[in-house]
Parts: sequence; structure tokens; C-alpha cells
Amino acid sequence: MARKSSSSVESSGESSGEVAPVLGRIPSGAFILVVGDGNGRTTGMLASWVQQASFDPPQVTVAVNKSRFLTDWLSDDSPVTINQVPKPDAGLFKHFGRGFEPGVDAFSGVPTMPGENGLPLLTNSLASLEGIVADKLESGDHLIYLITITSARSHQPLDSTEPYVHIRKNGLNY
Repeated sequence: MARKSSSSVESSGESSGEVAPVLGRIPSGAFILVVGDGNGRTTGMLASWVQQASFDPPQVTVAVNKSRFLTDWLSDDSPVTINQVPKPDAGLFKHFGRGFEPGVDAFSGVPTMPGENGLPLLTNSLASLEGIVADKLESGDHLIYLITITSARSHQPLDSTEPYVHIRKNGLNY
């Protein structure tokens, strides 16, 4: 049986010791996840928990808070687009970080182009990955989606533009 250390997180979600600040120092990227409802409506959200998960087939995982309405739009074979925010950011972090209610045009004032899967690609992003949901895993207050990548497009020179990297002060909230 593992010993409980003094810096563990209690089941109430409160941090004791150093867990929250240390967890928050794990760097993550900044991405805009774009999804559709299958009936022509689309939305986007800031997502920082995106990670490559497989070489063959190329896959990534994306964690989405269970309280987000767009989780109702994500099921097996749902198309998605993951847009990588560049550094310096072209306003994407702030625009999508505020979140959007159902029915609100998340792309108003944001330059886009249609992707192969019919969802918007953000042309001010560093690059866009298109894919489909392959699986889903429950993980505490988030759902983790496994996305199989079907195509990719660079919008800026990858060799001269850095991706936006995000570090939080507290690893127990955004």
C-alpha cells in the first residue's frame, strides 16, 4: 500500500502542501478546439490539455471540462479541428478564453477558412489539425477525447514561429 504524502490532494479538491503550485508548473500548449453539432452549428473553446498520444495512427488527446455544452456534440466519429495558438498570440487566447454560450457565433471577427471536414480552420493560428473522435475516457471533472488526425495545415512558418506555451500558478484550476 502506498503511503500518503503530506503534499497529496484531498478528495474535496483542496490542495495541501505543494501539489497545486507544482502541478500548475507543468507546461501545456494553447489550442482552440473547434467542434460542430452535426446540424451546421459550430463553436470553439480554448483548450490547454492537448497531447500527442500515438505515432501510428497519428492521434492526440484533448481534455474538456464536463460542464462545457460542447461535450454533447462530441461522440465517436465526430469531426474536430485543433488550432495551435502561436506566440506571439494573435488574440486567439483572449477571444476563445472567455467561452461561448450555445448559439453565439464563436468565430465573429476571427479569420477562418473551411477545413476538409467542414469545420473552420483559424488562419491566425500557427497550424490546424483535423481529426475525428476515436474514443472517450472519464477523468474526474474532465472528459478525455482521443482524436485520430486525418489532415494538418500550417498557417505560419513552423520553423520561425513558436507555439504558445501556458504555465498556471495553480494546478487545481485554470
